[in-house]
Amino acid sequence: MSKVWFITGVSRGFGEEFARAALERGDKVAGTARRLETVEGLKAYGDAFLPIQLDVTDRAADMAAVQQAKVHFGQLDVVVNNAGYGHFGFFEEITEEEARAQMETNLFGAMWVTQAAVPIMREQGHGHIIQISSIGGVAAFPSLGIYHASKWALEGMSEALAQEVAGQGIKVTLVEPGSYGTDWGGDSASHSASNPQYDGFRQAMAQNRGQSQTGDPKAAAQALLKVVDSETPPLRIMFGGQAFDIAQGLYAKRVQTWKDWETVSREAQG
Repeated sequence: MSKVWFITGVSRGFGEEFARAALERGDKVAGTARRLETVEGLKAYGDAFLPIQLDVTDRAADMAAVQQAKVHFGQLDVVVNNAGYGHFGFFEEITEEEARAQMETNLFGAMWVTQAAVPIMREQGHGHIIQISSIGGVAAFPSLGIYHASKWALEGMSEALAQEVAGQGIKVTLVEPGSYGTDWGGDSASHSASNPQYDGFRQAMAQNRGQSQTGDPKAAAQALLKVVDSETPPLRIMFGGQAFDIAQGLYAKRVQTWKDWETVSREAQG
């Protein structure tokens, strides 16, 4: 049977590819964007696509948008919290306004949409919430501190949520992509004003950036279909070999550090 999706941020990148993959196989999609003129291509799918203008930082609007999708299509099977952006800035460069804006979109936007969806899914007795996190929700890299803060918070919030709603027939999955061929680091990103203390660091990072693997967003969309079609979807899944390799190495180091300091850890219990 076809599914009904609610996907935020479908104007480009992952959101657009997720929407196209679902629509191509006969599912229905309610897709949101800040400006509806940016989703003209998806309107070619006719009545199967419901465009909704939405700024996810507006909680009341999030509630109304999710309800609109449910009323329009009659059900709500998959919610994908995809809307978000990356903010680049070394720790002491980040302003209060920039920090709050990052959290409002990447964390609170996903939170409000999820809060709107859970009662609908509980009443149906089924549903799947997909939180688009990042390898940056597991690992951290210089100049992305506030972005990591938003994604690590999303990870913790969603892991708790998964336990809370498991008995209600609702599944939760955190998708953690690595580097992909989207404009995440381009036009959609924001940047703090530069502190010259970090110019050398910034230049070194720029030289290494071209060495990273880049995934195909279309392949990620096909992988997402497999996740939502699974009877036993994972709480977390890496998208891309780069993300998988980074996480494996990172957790090996973490476990070793914990073992190295186990004696002190146990002494701390008293």
